[in-house]
Amino acid sequence: MSIRDWPEGERPREKLIALGPQALSEAELLAVFLRTGIVGKSAVDIARDCLRQFGGLNDFLAAPLKEFSKIPGLGSAKFAQLQAVLELARRTVREDLKRNSTLSSPRQVRDLLALQLRQRPYEVFLALFLDAQNRLISCEELFRGTLTQTSVYPREVVKHALAVNAAGVMFAHNHPSGVAEPSRADHSLTDHLTRALALVDIRVLDHFIVAGDAFYSFAERGQLQP
Repeated sequence: MSIRDWPEGERPREKLIALGPQALSEAELLAVFLRTGIVGKSAVDIARDCLRQFGGLNDFLAAPLKEFSKIPGLGSAKFAQLQAVLELARRTVREDLKRNSTLSSPRQVRDLLALQLRQRPYEVFLALFLDAQNRLISCEELFRGTLTQTSVYPREVVKHALAVNAAGVMFAHNHPSGVAEPSRADHSLTDHLTRALALVDIRVLDHFIVAGDAFYSFAERGQLQP
């Protein structure tokens, strides 16, 4: 049965308008994004297929184009639209943080990092540069790939921090493996960057690891050099 044949109060788009997006299930929200179904399947059916095949919303949103396109009814156009929506969400959060407040709440930081890093299929290393009042100056992706002292250059990080007149820095990177525990290389890199930035009187406030829904904070574990 087509969604157009459903009772009006059960149609995802009409339900969203009447009750707000929080009233919809993940499948219904995806159906609003997909807009149309295919022969024999409604948009909600396709959305359920997506969630079932990828094991949940996070893995679906992180899927590369090749895997995304294996779902009947999806292709490069929908993939591009989805990536645009995700990037708009990231930029909105960054803009709000710059405009409105200091990064005094761990929840604020984690919301931003989740949007920036959770769906990346490869490792990304980014820095949040802060002023003396812990207000966000900028959030910059600095490196991609496996993180080691040879791939993340401390002099480049110091150069970025000085260029924006930062007083503090928070680092973050993701573990696509889904395991949030830091490696020996993660510990070594954090210590190396902390020492390099201390030479120019810039504090490292934290280093986060994002792995799916899990977060690891060096500061919370007492693992930052004083």
